Amino acid sequence: MTMHALILAGGEGSRLRSDGVSTPKPFIELGGQPLLLRLNETLRGLGCESVTALVRESALHRAGSRLQAGGLGGLRIVACETPSSLHTLARGLEAVPPGPVLCAMVDSVMREGDWLELFGRAERLLGAGADACIAVTPFVDDERPLYVARHPAGAVAAFQENPSVPALVTGGVYFLSSRIRSLAPRVVALGIARMRGFLRWLVEHGYRIETAEVARIVDLDRGRDLAVATAWLGGSAAS
Repeated sequence: MTMHALILAGGEGSRLRSDGVSTPKPFIELGGQPLLLRLNETLRGLGCESVTALVRESALHRAGSRLQAGGLGGLRIVACETPSSLHTLARGLEAVPPGPVLCAMVDSVMREGDWLELFGRAERLLGAGADACIAVTPFVDDERPLYVARHPAGAVAAFQENPSVPALVTGGVYFLSSRIRSLAPRVVALGIARMRGFLRWLVEHGYRIETAEVARIVDLDRGRDLAVATAWLGGSAAS
């Protein structure tokens, strides 16, 4: 299956800035490499045919020579100033070639082995007719987690604010089938602005959303998350 990739990096990173991290989130280094380029390398290694990143225009201006010096490794960057995560997704999907797409938040950090297992499971599920597949994890370390309730076979029953048993949360990585892609602008037009709203809309309208469980996904929202990810991966971080 041909898979394209889309990296969402349209957020402002305000919580990181409030913790004294001055570098725009896509260009924070983890293991000696900016998050954006690190994720591009991972997605290329998984076999994605193309990788496109939606990056806030102000972040690109602030990155300046740091981005040019590192090289892009085939990454296509599209500047955006979108008001929400779902607007960023809709804008990004316009720039990605036709076909299924792996959509990842720039700050979703996983180990390479987990990426491989996740990719393989998602490909199988999409090939078997799933409309989408999302990464879920029992590792809950987020100020505003989105919990996932599942049917016994593993498909999503509901996205909710409170945990079910077992407690699982979304991990910021979504595999979307070709038929799901066109729905994002439609849902934006309904007044839904956030990714979690889009996911809820899909379930409520009968789309089959499967899950792939990953033991741990670190979401880099606060300064302390950098230290957690660095220690977990055994690398070094720079602010």
